[in-house]
Amino acid sequence: MKLAVVGLGYVGLPLSLQFAYSGDSVTGLDIDSAKVGAINSGVSYIKHIAASAIAEQTRAGRFRASSDFSLIREVEAVIICVPTPLNEYREPDISYVLNTGRAIAPHLHKGILVVLESTTYPGTTDGDLRKVLEESSGLKAGSDFHLAFSPEREDPGNPQSRVASIPKVVGGLTPECLKRAVALYGRAIERVVPVSSCRVAEAAKLLENIFRSVNIALINELKVVYGAMGINIWEVIEAAKTKPFGFMPFYPGPGLGGHCIPIDPFYLTWKAREFGQNTRFIELAGEVNTSMPLFVVNRVAEALNASRKPLNGSRILALGLAYKADVDDMRESPTFMIMDLLKKRDAVVDYHDPFIPVITPTREHKQWTGTRSVPWNQAGISSYDAVVICTAHSVVDYGQLAAWSPCIIDTRNAMAAIPAAKARIFSA
Repeated sequence: MKLAVVGLGYVGLPLSLQFAYSGDSVTGLDIDSAKVGAINSGVSYIKHIAASAIAEQTRAGRFRASSDFSLIREVEAVIICVPTPLNEYREPDISYVLNTGRAIAPHLHKGILVVLESTTYPGTTDGDLRKVLEESSGLKAGSDFHLAFSPEREDPGNPQSRVASIPKVVGGLTPECLKRAVALYGRAIERVVPVSSCRVAEAAKLLENIFRSVNIALINELKVVYGAMGINIWEVIEAAKTKPFGFMPFYPGPGLGGHCIPIDPFYLTWKAREFGQNTRFIELAGEVNTSMPLFVVNRVAEALNASRKPLNGSRILALGLAYKADVDDMRESPTFMIMDLLKKRDAVVDYHDPFIPVITPTREHKQWTGTRSVPWNQAGISSYDAVVICTAHSVVDYGQLAAWSPCIIDTRNAMAAIPAAKARIFSA
């Protein structure tokens, strides 16, 4: 089968490779010429995807990359995997989806299947995207071409996670659209889960991420409450998770990161207003989670104060820029907010991340563009008044950190099993 995947990022690239592994012919489409060139040269720009995997499929002729959207005329299916961020007013921005629809529409032909994977509010696929595709192509969805939604499910940094083994939820515009989409994903995914509509599939993805957002907010709030009582939240979680039923462990941190959990709940919040509904629980969870970077910075100030040092003028190292351990993805990372807040209080701020050597342009934190990760050595690390563990990468030697740093603020419980040595360790 010939198919195209639009958007070769953290979702589109592994999905493209999985279809190629399954013997299909995949054309990856992206407006980023650097990504296109990297793939066609057998080079990976995502840490957990091996260059050898890309090179193997390109050499076999099963995978190629291009910026030429007219190649869609040659394929039987198009899968859209583009970003769905929030705009400056914290409202859904589906411009990437709609612009992609306009780009592919002139090249659609009768019988082709279009699937959206980008996380969005219910009604995007059968409403907004459908309208753009029909207006720009002259074809009618459900009769001339097929339309479906199948939410992406990726777990970066988890070596046990495989694209093929993650069940794929699929909803179609019509029964025939659903049938075509199920057949498409059945070629590469071990289990396909059909649902009654695109909107059910869209809503299921939002539920998955809202569930995580709300429970993380709960544990973040309890961290603050129990901390005030002198109770270690990490020990509480370990005790609670011995219960074999009715409990699922979630863990606190310095805030939410990644392209899903900090953003997706607000897609539903925004859409719910159209129906006169309020999402108070979701919005409260968002308030708790977005308050955590400030909580961390206040803990830094308290830790320095214990050594009779002011935050103003102190040298602070943020350890870990990626939003999650052992990945190179810094999208929506709470470390950025922590760095911003520290800098506003006139601290001197640097970062170290073994997976992110330099900060590339971001939508919301442009002032850090070009900043480089500081080297990991005793002379450098010991020169900082405090180190804030924002991301607990497994490759970091926390024993060395304990020996080198005079003050550590640990937001990830990374130091729990490490002898403190001369370090002053504060939980945050």
